[in-house]
Amino acid sequence: MPTVSAHVAVTLAGHIDHVFGVMGNGNAYFLDALERDTGATYTAMRHEAGAVVAADAHFRASGRIAAATATYGAGFTNTLTALAESVQAHIPLILVVGDEPTSGPRPWDVDQIAMASAVGARTYTVGRADAAATTVIAIEHALAYRVPTVLAIPYDVAQLEAGAVPAAPEPVLPEPLAPRGPFASAAIADLARALAGAQRPFLLAGRGAWLAHAGDALGALAAATGAVTASTALGRGTFPDAHYDLGVAGGFGADGAMALVREADIAVVFGASLNQFTMRFGDLFDPGTRLVQVDVAPAATHPHVGGYIRGDAAVVAAALVAELDALAATPSRWRESVDIAALTAREPGDELAADGRLDPRSVAVRIGQLLPQDRVVVSDGGHFIGWANMYWPVASPDRMIMVGTAFQAIGQGFPSLPGAALGNPDATIVLTTGDGGGLMALPDLETSVRVAGGRGMAVVWNDGAYGAEVNLYGLKGLAEAPMLIPEVDFAALGAAVGAEGVVVRTLADLDRLAEWAARPASDRPFLLLDCRISSSVIAPYQQEIIRVNS
Repeated sequence: MPTVSAHVAVTLAGHIDHVFGVMGNGNAYFLDALERDTGATYTAMRHEAGAVVAADAHFRASGRIAAATATYGAGFTNTLTALAESVQAHIPLILVVGDEPTSGPRPWDVDQIAMASAVGARTYTVGRADAAATTVIAIEHALAYRVPTVLAIPYDVAQLEAGAVPAAPEPVLPEPLAPRGPFASAAIADLARALAGAQRPFLLAGRGAWLAHAGDALGALAAATGAVTASTALGRGTFPDAHYDLGVAGGFGADGAMALVREADIAVVFGASLNQFTMRFGDLFDPGTRLVQVDVAPAATHPHVGGYIRGDAAVVAAALVAELDALAATPSRWRESVDIAALTAREPGDELAADGRLDPRSVAVRIGQLLPQDRVVVSDGGHFIGWANMYWPVASPDRMIMVGTAFQAIGQGFPSLPGAALGNPDATIVLTTGDGGGLMALPDLETSVRVAGGRGMAVVWNDGAYGAEVNLYGLKGLAEAPMLIPEVDFAALGAAVGAEGVVVRTLADLDRLAEWAARPASDRPFLLLDCRISSSVIAPYQQEIIRVNS
């Protein structure tokens, strides 16, 4: 007779294809049912936080919801940092956990519902009679609100017989938000007239525009207005025409490109929250630029926004194109007058910095030249995030995955890799991580090697320090000893779990990457590049942070 856990597993498997987790007392019956009664794939992680991170990265790489699972108590509390990141980043996933029995908490139980709520995640608890229906409600909540959702199975309920698994209804999801009413119509008409008369129009797309599938509509709008375009770090590649695109706006942008943005007379932002990094701490736009934001949030998300239209990015962009057609508007010629390639050029750096260690800019340039074109880049958090973001272009937002940045967390790099690898089973998955975050995430180095195999590689920016702290607080005169890390041989650590580790002290050492990339994935190992870089070269985005905090 199927158990409550089987009802959860079978219903969940009808809507997801991957579960990432660590087995324990609280989820043993759920995992047993998942293996025996469903076609879902289970991937064993080595840390509970890694299970949530992998499910998060899976969604970012594929757009398909995945699940994580952990036991109660200590297993659940281990997930909290990763859960908070997914909440902050608006990533839907299901976290299936054991929980205290219905008779009350045991000495090792904690108030998991309160803890999940504290980081912004809602919990649904299953019972003997409603497990399948509650599972669908949890999935619906996660997808509708784009948040991680906890599905709890009380310990004394998990193995209770519950009868045949019922046919559960499909989750009901909201339609794309369309602006309605005379005020919304007037706002769109007014914005269309402003774009028609603009001499230097600029369009910016964020991850929200990508999730709304707004690429084609935004491409048509850019063509109709003659706008220069750019994206946020998580929205790159949303515009289909790269000829007039400045790349990433904000701290990862080239200085020349960002100077051009300040010349815009009107800027329209689609699906971007305009955080402090995108906005260059308030300096992205000139005070004279008319700034309009289009988003599904209840209100504008930055004080510099002068006009706000609430609606789906694709719907609003298409409405603007229709208004421009009705006005018989002609596009501005601004973008044809500027040299986009020159404005987006990057500083190549030297091979070695003054201290004799590698200049990370030259390493980033060389790696960018050698990486397979069909790649997904996954990034941990830390000072080094500037190098991949500035020097390794990707084709679309689902190919640059930055897990940790929303919550300002590090140590989520290695578990991101298997999630992305299973989310996009055809691409090469490239991790960029630091030595600090790499050590923090070390349990799931083994998972990365096991799951990704020859489709996976990791670049460790090994500078013997928590670079962001050295650059900010070390320069303020704080004691640096707590900010330093003894040099770790990541190449040897990788080799210990089946990877090929390469210590990179010269650019010539990267020739091994060229050889690796030339071989089919089935005929090569997981590659780990242990890049011994200088901590003296500060990324441009970090220089902005230093300026603001000085």
